[in-house]
Amino acid sequence: MADADSLFLPPGFRFHPTDEEIIVHYLQRKVADERFGAVAMGEVDLNSCEPWELPRKAKMGEKVWYFFCQKDRKYPTGTRTNRATRDGYWKATGKDREIYKGGGGRVLVGMKKTLVFYSGRAPKGEKTSWVMHEFRLQGYSTLPYIRTRIKNGLYVGSSIRTKG
Repeated sequence: MADADSLFLPPGFRFHPTDEEIIVHYLQRKVADERFGAVAMGEVDLNSCEPWELPRKAKMGEKVWYFFCQKDRKYPTGTRTNRATRDGYWKATGKDREIYKGGGGRVLVGMKKTLVFYSGRAPKGEKTSWVMHEFRLQGYSTLPYIRTRIKNGLYVGSSIRTKG
């Protein structure tokens, strides 16, 4: 785990944000300012790491790890995301889920995609116990300087865990 000993947090501290908190308090800030660094969220290139390498790159967490990562386009002019690693690939499962900001009027702020890691190459990859939840901003923010970055989908937030 990266720099876990350098953090001065009270005993019993656990980083367990809700989906809304990941979008509103972390991902929106990261998109607005690339220099933003969360105490509990590292930054990784998911295409250059295998899932079993991620726990030691995390800032904290025993069973769930949180990261910022830049989206990697499969083709320079396309919209498809490259999810391949050296030893396998992340495959989306199910439908994307909408994330709303609470309060009086619910506002759609982001989307959550669930992915499972398969070792090998598609379509004959072998399903593993590694699961990733990918969070992305949705639509426009009230901050005007975020708009271009949201459209381009520069950053996503991810929570990664292994079942079992």
